Amino acid sequence: MKPSILFLIPFLFLGGCTVPKEQERPNIVLIAVDDMGWSDLGCYGSEINTPNIDKLASNGLRFTNFYNTAKCFPSRASLLTGVYAQDCGYDKTHTNPIRNAVTLGEVLQDAGYVTYWAGKHHGKENPYKRGFNHYFGIKDGASNHFNPGRQREGEPKPSQKKDNRSWGIDSIIHKPYTPKEKDFYSTDYFTNYALEYLEESKELHKPFFLYLAYTAPHDPLMAWPEDIGKYKGKYDKGYEHVRQKRYEKQIRLGLIDDTYILSEPTHAKWDSLSEDQKNYEAQVMEVYAAMIDRVDQNIGRLMNQLTKLGYAENTIVLFVSDNGASAEMVTLEHDDDTAPIGSMSRWTSLGENWANVSNTPFRFYKNFSYEGGINTPFIAYWPDKIKPNTFSDYAGHFIDFMATFIEVTGAVYPLEHHGEEIVPLRGKSLLPVFDNNEMARTEPLFWEWRNGQAMRLNHWKIVRNDKLTAWELYNLNNDPTEIENVAKDNHAIVVKMDSIYKNWKSNYSD
Repeated sequence: MKPSILFLIPFLFLGGCTVPKEQERPNIVLIAVDDMGWSDLGCYGSEINTPNIDKLASNGLRFTNFYNTAKCFPSRASLLTGVYAQDCGYDKTHTNPIRNAVTLGEVLQDAGYVTYWAGKHHGKENPYKRGFNHYFGIKDGASNHFNPGRQREGEPKPSQKKDNRSWGIDSIIHKPYTPKEKDFYSTDYFTNYALEYLEESKELHKPFFLYLAYTAPHDPLMAWPEDIGKYKGKYDKGYEHVRQKRYEKQIRLGLIDDTYILSEPTHAKWDSLSEDQKNYEAQVMEVYAAMIDRVDQNIGRLMNQLTKLGYAENTIVLFVSDNGASAEMVTLEHDDDTAPIGSMSRWTSLGENWANVSNTPFRFYKNFSYEGGINTPFIAYWPDKIKPNTFSDYAGHFIDFMATFIEVTGAVYPLEHHGEEIVPLRGKSLLPVFDNNEMARTEPLFWEWRNGQAMRLNHWKIVRNDKLTAWELYNLNNDPTEIENVAKDNHAIVVKMDSIYKNWKSNYSD
């Protein structure tokens, strides 16, 4: 594909979100979690204790139609570049460099920002060489949260898919990375580095961009015992009970209304399980909840640091998940299945049953292009700019972050970078949405991951999980949980949307 050219000069600012003068340009914090479902935060219906994230929501804006790509690495590539994963070479693999695209770090560095990244990349490059002043984190996929490397003296062998995951600390790549610190836990240490970066930024007298990309609650499910203990017995009543309670809370919060019909459950019936199975499943969810609890604790640490350094009133904080909760199950041949669930030496996955609960009220999970796979909880917090405790059904996407940050900062999106032609921006700035929650998107959004395909145009969505099958069609205005396929009664709409989708696909070679 040869990308077309777009030159963007974003100097027009709108409404209550007008950007301040140069010296007052806002700091930006973008927080992403891994494999977390739509209903897993307290402010999105959960029983999990997330007071710090809930505070951002109660003082900010919650989206109900904000989208990722259904899978970790294409989602993160879209977030990072402002273009579809198909545009930058991350639609099928993360083992090649990002192509024909620039990163948020590169664009914001050129605009005079100091840029930091702590956490997961899931890509080939070292972020330190793609526009970030500092980087600490994993470049690969899932790894042990307590020890991503080799066994340490006096400890059990860490459960691993691979013990040689690549970790970056600025310019140095460690493979494997075996932390010396015995209190290492991914969520805590990503935050530790982030807090150090913010301390440094104070001396530089520049606005900053921090990308804090947690690997929790992606499996292996591992958490500190004191966090797991908070949820002991919390899930003993099973899938149906928790899912129904979450749905009722979502309605009570005003997050959803009665058009959100609770989809048919795909989880097993709790009463069909043996007592041993119930005990195991309850423990799995206790650990998963503890991981999210620990993320929230660390976001509390981050917000306290922003206040301490005098940044709190001039910092935009955004929170997303990179895809829906995961039904994938990992089984390791040499894993210690006698070790406690949640410990360093045992790999445990959430599984389909609890993933169905986590994605309440939607259908399906990670890897699917249905709402349960692609709809992310998205919170936008910006003191005195975004109205508190508000909701938006605007159809946004990870590709929108680049356009938003460009408008916020006065940065310029380039025609080329280091001699490489750059794909035009695909996203739209969210600043008008921050100022007016009633806005609607008129341009189509596209998805393709593995066998899943989808497109959204206004309130219509076509979707399928097999490229050889007919499109399903849903009217998301009155059926946001995709209950009734209305394709047969709206043939002309399906034909029109199929044509638009094929035209989009024609830009890329398979």
